[in-house]
Amino acid sequence: MRNSITITPGPVPGLLGDVAAMHGRYYAREWGFPTYFEAKVAREMGDYLLRYDPARDLVESVLEDGRILGSVTMDGSDPDAAPGQGHLRWFILDDSLAGQGLGKRLLGDAVGFARNAGFSSIYLTTFRGLEPAGTLYARAGFRVVSELAGETWGRAVVEQRLELDL
Repeated sequence: MRNSITITPGPVPGLLGDVAAMHGRYYAREWGFPTYFEAKVAREMGDYLLRYDPARDLVESVLEDGRILGSVTMDGSDPDAAPGQGHLRWFILDDSLAGQGLGKRLLGDAVGFARNAGFSSIYLTTFRGLEPAGTLYARAGFRVVSELAGETWGRAVVEQRLELDL
């Protein structure tokens, strides 16, 4: 890990815009997602930040010299989640950070937070074909519980729901 990299807990200024932009750029470049997806991330993350409760929610930012280069969120106050279930969301790292163990660390932090908060399980939504994220999730114990073709991300993909029992 580079010396100037820090992982900062809690919402930080610029988080919403930077994380939405990172998602928008990456998924447009790699998967052809339209700007609809970036707007969806921004809207949903904005709603999360407005209801953020540090007892139920976790957000961590990866910073280098004040720039946000990654993030992970555990949404324990998601009104759409089942009781006792956390929602892993907006997990992204800049390509320049690949291979440094930061993804594993962030995922471990989120799972550890969920355990400590007393959640019974965690779920996330993704789509088929995302590697190495899929490998990271599988190594952490997540399993695919459903797949279906859909366009909720702004383009046709095989959407997946992954779950981890705690």
